[in-house]
Amino acid sequence: MEKVGAHTRDLAQANIGAIAELFPQVMTEALDAEGNVTRAIDFDALRQELSDHVVEGPRERYVLDWPGKRAAMLVANAPTRSTLRPMMEESINFDTTKNLFIEGDNLEALKILQESYIGKVKLIYIDPPYNTGNDFIYNDDFAESNREYLERTGQLDDSGAKLLANTEANGRFHSDWLSMMYSRLRLARNFLSDDGIICVSIDDNEFTNLQKLLNEVFGERNFLNSFVWVSNLKGRQIGGHGAVGTKEYILCYARKIDGTMEFRDSASRLKRLMPTVYKGMNYTAEHDEHGPYVLKNELYNTNSAFNEETRPNLVFDIYFDPSTGDVKTSAVSSEHVHSGYVKIAPHANSNGKHQFHAYRWSSKKVESESHNLAFVESPAGWRVYTKVRDVDSTNVKDLIMDISTSAGSADLKKIGVDPALFDFPKPVDLVAQLIRMATYQDSIVMDFFAGSGTTAHAVMQVNAEDAGSRRWIMVQLAELHEMGSVKDLPGLPTISNRARHRIDMAASRTAESLLMSGNDFDAGFRAFKVDSGGYRQVVATPDATQQTSLERMIDNLEADRTEMDLLTQVILDWGLDLSLAIETAKLGGTSVAIVDDSALIACFSSAVSNETVRLIAAQKPLRAAFRDSSFKTDAERINVEQIFRELSPDSQVKVI
Repeated sequence: MEKVGAHTRDLAQANIGAIAELFPQVMTEALDAEGNVTRAIDFDALRQELSDHVVEGPRERYVLDWPGKRAAMLVANAPTRSTLRPMMEESINFDTTKNLFIEGDNLEALKILQESYIGKVKLIYIDPPYNTGNDFIYNDDFAESNREYLERTGQLDDSGAKLLANTEANGRFHSDWLSMMYSRLRLARNFLSDDGIICVSIDDNEFTNLQKLLNEVFGERNFLNSFVWVSNLKGRQIGGHGAVGTKEYILCYARKIDGTMEFRDSASRLKRLMPTVYKGMNYTAEHDEHGPYVLKNELYNTNSAFNEETRPNLVFDIYFDPSTGDVKTSAVSSEHVHSGYVKIAPHANSNGKHQFHAYRWSSKKVESESHNLAFVESPAGWRVYTKVRDVDSTNVKDLIMDISTSAGSADLKKIGVDPALFDFPKPVDLVAQLIRMATYQDSIVMDFFAGSGTTAHAVMQVNAEDAGSRRWIMVQLAELHEMGSVKDLPGLPTISNRARHRIDMAASRTAESLLMSGNDFDAGFRAFKVDSGGYRQVVATPDATQQTSLERMIDNLEADRTEMDLLTQVILDWGLDLSLAIETAKLGGTSVAIVDDSALIACFSSAVSNETVRLIAAQKPLRAAFRDSSFKTDAERINVEQIFRELSPDSQVKVI
């Protein structure tokens, strides 16, 4: 029941609504007197609509602009004091895995990871909110104070304040979404290698805006393709406002097109190293003297217009010797039967009424490239198929029709995960197809809108197919399940919890199916969470300092930080890979961490003896790190510098 209004009708808004009905093209979003974004009218555009000549106005230029764009640019460039903290209990095979799962605000995570992974990622795939009016976007408040920013970044309160419901009634409907995407895409570009690719899923709601945004961030010349994914052909085809949507898009851009960057072989989509099914018949990838291959299509050309008169070069008989593998051809009118050869059976269409002898290859090509043909005996006789090999190619079709959106839920069922835990998970095969086309066996794949964890699952699937060692980096906010329509499940309260659960189940099932040991297949991940920096705010004016607070200022690090927390912060500060091997050892009776065979040796004990320092320096590490509070006096700190100058002058030494 509606309440009686406390004020009269807003005539200005009513007039704006009336103008929007007549001239929707003049509607825009602008800042009001208080600096808030609201629905508004472009009066220059309205004047032109009401004029019979070109009216004077601001200088025209081709640009994508919206209220908040400069603020989004500022926040993308601003530094962060947030850091990552290991989640040891949430990790799988922490000591050996190369994969990373990061829980927290993806804007902060991208800033934190910049130094460690700049220019190293081969493929970024993201499936961001589509801005349908029913989903959530990141609530990036650019107007807050520095203190509020530091308290907020990397942490999600119980109310889920990091996300904002972006309904169509919101005056910032497009602006908020564009600002959210702009800052993140600008950072994402830095991660891509020179031959790297970014692929972004979207639907009709923001397709045009996203393409313009990607053109600006990556450059229009680096546009590769817009894949059309026919995701759903079931159900009604006419909706209340026209045709029912059955498609989505995947926009793909290169980091830098230099004439050599291409999509890899589209034929690899056939899962060349795993069993496949073609027309009800099971085949497994084989090897011959020319390399690995899988069977693709039958060689028959079922175009009934192709006959002896129209295309005589395509109409002939094929004879095959099963004992030697030899292949011969003859004219269709010939009755000659070669000794020891079998005749390939004619191909009948689905109603069995017409038989075709026309082939897609000429008789000359059949004989010269017979090594690329496979002959299979079936109940109907011998049939001929083409072989597809793993070669580089740009023959990639931009229409994807053989993967349904329902496959995403089916993927979860196959690994024993309840599909009700997620809203509309992407199919594994869809993302795997992009991975096959855009990566090498040792590439890094990133997804900073990880959602249900489909991208990590897809990387593992492709690794299983070609024995690859691709690594993945996933970032997902600890979004509470109440934010969507997903099922409540004790123990898995957030989307990030559920994504890790799904990835663990997928890894276990993949490893089991391949009968691989942990050393051959990376079934784990290192889990981290975005958190505030580990440094205390100990800088204060004398009049703001009390006697009772002096003791707290002795140590500049937060009390809850473990040695692994500190080590992670040092690794990030030096721009090292977060997946590097970490060993612990005792030097001089003190525990130290050795990263990547002395690329870094860290000691964060509360007290470090000269003996321990000498033993660390004797290892001649590239880098060494200590806890600042470990040294009680300046003389002790200077002594450490002298020891390294003497024993390992090339080492970089830092304190935290």
